[in-house]
Amino acid sequence: MSKLAGKTAVVTGGSKGIGAGIAKALAAEGAAVVVNYASDRAGAETVVADITAAGGKAISVQGSVAKVEDVARLFDEAQTAFGGVDILVNNAGVYAFTPLEAVTEAEFRRQFDINVLGVLLASQEAAKRFGPDGGSIINISSSAVTLELPTFSIYTATKASVDAITRVLAKELGPRKIRVNAIAPGAVETEGTHAAGIMGTDFEAQIVAGTSLGRMGQPSDIAPVATFLASPDSFWITGEVIAVAGGNR
Repeated sequence: MSKLAGKTAVVTGGSKGIGAGIAKALAAEGAAVVVNYASDRAGAETVVADITAAGGKAISVQGSVAKVEDVARLFDEAQTAFGGVDILVNNAGVYAFTPLEAVTEAEFRRQFDINVLGVLLASQEAAKRFGPDGGSIINISSSAVTLELPTFSIYTATKASVDAITRVLAKELGPRKIRVNAIAPGAVETEGTHAAGIMGTDFEAQIVAGTSLGRMGQPSDIAPVATFLASPDSFWITGEVIAVAGGNR
């Protein structure tokens, strides 16, 4: 039997990149998947179509993780469609190259609202919906926390916050059988890194040079770790931040 048969997973920011890869991997292990997206409806519907074409179950739900009402609706639709929620992947996130002189209140709030407040709001709602057997919350952090990249001060601060939230909620929710862990990916080739103009640049070359395995990551490198953390194989693991970065640290 598939490891996640009978389970339902909510994946925020699941329309592309790492989120899409995780959504498909969870579905392949038997979970019904709710693919959340903020603006990329076409991308989310493509992910759903890929999952259903492979025999899985999935729906897409629009909503901003930084808005309480959107998060509540996301979980309402998950319960209506699949009867409950067992797994939350907090993947939705934004970033920008922001040197100190370019830091603004608006950019600070944009990144913290989505990357940090979004994690708290979605985790809060998931904790309400998980059943007596508990559940698994998987936060997507970043290797930026330890790499300390110039111009990434806001983004790095948001992901350091995610690490801290992961450890605190693991202790807070542990008595309810809710496990909380994080994955810290290294640089991963996604639609986002292409849109940001990273691929094919000296910056990409520097990243690869600092990576022991000598390449950029792919969503398929991250997804199996999320599946592991969602499954019974990791029932004795909580409060951990697992680096999946090809040795870049």
